Amino acid sequence: MKDMHILAIIPARGGSKGIPRKNVRLLNNQPLISYAIQNAQNSNYITDVYISTDDVEIETVAHKYNCEVIKRDPKLALDNITLDPVIYDAVLKAEKMQGLTYDIVVTMQPTSPVLRATTLDAALAHFIANDVDTLISVVNKPHLAWKEENGQIVPNYTKRLNRQELPANYLETGAFVITKREFVKENTRFGAKIGVYEISEDEAVDIDSYLDWALCENILKKKKIFLRCNGYKKIGMGHIYHCLTLAYHLTGHDVTFILNEEYEDGINKIKESYFPYRLIKNDADFYQLIETEQPDIIVNDCLDTTAEYIKNLKKRCPKVVTIEDLGTGAAEANVCINALYENNHGLSHVYGGEKYICLREEFLISTPITVKKDVQNIIVMFGGTDPSNLTRKIYDLALQSDGKIQFTFVTGIGYDAIANGIISNEEKNIVVLNNVKNICNYMEKADIAITSQGRTVYELATVGLPAIVLAQNERELLHTFAKAENGFINLGLGKDVNCDTIKKTINDLVADYDQRVDMHEKMLAKDLKSGVNREINLILE
Repeated sequence: MKDMHILAIIPARGGSKGIPRKNVRLLNNQPLISYAIQNAQNSNYITDVYISTDDVEIETVAHKYNCEVIKRDPKLALDNITLDPVIYDAVLKAEKMQGLTYDIVVTMQPTSPVLRATTLDAALAHFIANDVDTLISVVNKPHLAWKEENGQIVPNYTKRLNRQELPANYLETGAFVITKREFVKENTRFGAKIGVYEISEDEAVDIDSYLDWALCENILKKKKIFLRCNGYKKIGMGHIYHCLTLAYHLTGHDVTFILNEEYEDGINKIKESYFPYRLIKNDADFYQLIETEQPDIIVNDCLDTTAEYIKNLKKRCPKVVTIEDLGTGAAEANVCINALYENNHGLSHVYGGEKYICLREEFLISTPITVKKDVQNIIVMFGGTDPSNLTRKIYDLALQSDGKIQFTFVTGIGYDAIANGIISNEEKNIVVLNNVKNICNYMEKADIAITSQGRTVYELATVGLPAIVLAQNERELLHTFAKAENGFINLGLGKDVNCDTIKKTINDLVADYDQRVDMHEKMLAKDLKSGVNREINLILE
């Protein structure tokens, strides 16, 4: 390789009709042609890069990107001229200017901006290592296809199969054609031995239309995002659910969950989601992963961070976002989003309060309940793990009831209901459900909720479901949204509230229709459904 001379030719004429001035128009703030130039210049194999063009504007842009230009004869810029004579002409002129004969010639179309230089180099390495004369970039798109034969439409396959089982169907892309110099002639660039190099669909888009242009722009704006979170008994599953919500709204971006390997509850939930995830042992392991994978953004949803930890992340990643962070690291992060807390501590990059709450998708399309005179169903939810076992406390009260009102207990993936004696009881009208997929449906069918003081209270507010709140721990007491003026009855720290108080509160609320209507109206007065877009914007902007 060291003694090889490898030439890249980028053919770009000025007469684009489908998208006028296509090659020099700005795509994601760069001229379209600049992507091919930079890929070729960043290659570890290519020794010389030339633009072949008939257009002064393209020539000017090429020079701005320090790329040599070969002026194309007007007769080679006509609509009916194929690339073969254009590349042949450029190779002859480049060899004359450089005073050498090239070993390999690479044709790179300017209309393939989403190709990566690393992919180009991998293809060149493959070409050099294998006995082929010409290597073409392809994308594999197996599909059931039809053709016209003797005036009839007939299948272009022998057996109907699922797409995954169909044989390979390689479509050429414009990303590159790599060929040995001796096969570059006026009427061809292909030798006898043809090879294909498969590239991903993300890198295979050729811009022929405005739809292709929009697709490429989206691909180029794609960010690699790490979401670091954990879920286990002590802290619950709120961080996992929150990051899952973010992931569902970051469609089009490359999202990976980063989880500590010892916390199985959170890992199991992410496995259910089918999002990619990586397991780490500790912070040092995380730093190494960042250096290897080079994410664009890290979202750290692990409660309080230290300044040292955030500084270490910022050394390795351009943008670091922390969530619900009351530690010293909050001041060091690029952005801190504390939706559960109102105070930003005087820091302009800290965004606090209900305005930034991130609701799951099911609650963005939720329907408010109708407050009924007679309470028929009380839903009880204490999160994914219920570290204080408040479920058991309410379950004991339900066992004392007369069974006229149904108690629906919804337990999370990290709470062992059976081990805690929480089972359905038909006689007492008790229903126990574990790890339900759409909790909103159950809220919409309830008349009263009993819950902890985390993110669930915002979800209840979107459906206007009157709620009695018991905090899991001292930290939850700092979450100020669940208060009377927002439609909640907050009894404080759950472990300190005696059963008689809870029982009386439930009975009073069941009996007081007017109070439930008032709570319902106060909840629905809050605009919580826009928070997720605000949070996504803070992460991406």
